[in-house]
Amino acid sequence: MLMELIGKVWKVLPRSGRQWISRSVQTQFTVSAAGIILNDAGEVLLLDHVLRPDSGWGIPGGFMDLGEQPEAAFRREIVEETGIQVCDVSLHRIRTLRRHIEVIYLAKAVGEPQVSSREIRGLGWFAVDALPPEMSLDQQFLILKALRPED
Repeated sequence: MLMELIGKVWKVLPRSGRQWISRSVQTQFTVSAAGIILNDAGEVLLLDHVLRPDSGWGIPGGFMDLGEQPEAAFRREIVEETGIQVCDVSLHRIRTLRRHIEVIYLAKAVGEPQVSSREIRGLGWFAVDALPPEMSLDQQFLILKALRPED
């Protein structure tokens, strides 16, 4: 309940307000590890995050802990959020977004995911050509460039 309220407040804050709060906690920069996870049918796992701006839909992942390696953080976040393991993990790209560094992996799911965190409202498998239209264009572009680089 409290997390839902925080999520609603977070979403209505202007981007500058969210950045100010994030930078108050992480004074230098933030680093996250996330991944584009596929099932055997080639569908992408997306999570409806409480704290993600816009619609909430996006790839799974989260902030790295102090001293944690990126792939370990990615695997930890997946287990925390969905309860599944991943295999065939490969580094897709590293990108910077102002003072945030994002490490993106490609992986395959092992098991069937379930919502395992209060930060996640829901999850689903989506075909690459049927991503939620309300999902941020940045997330859609990230997935399309990884899975259909010729487009």
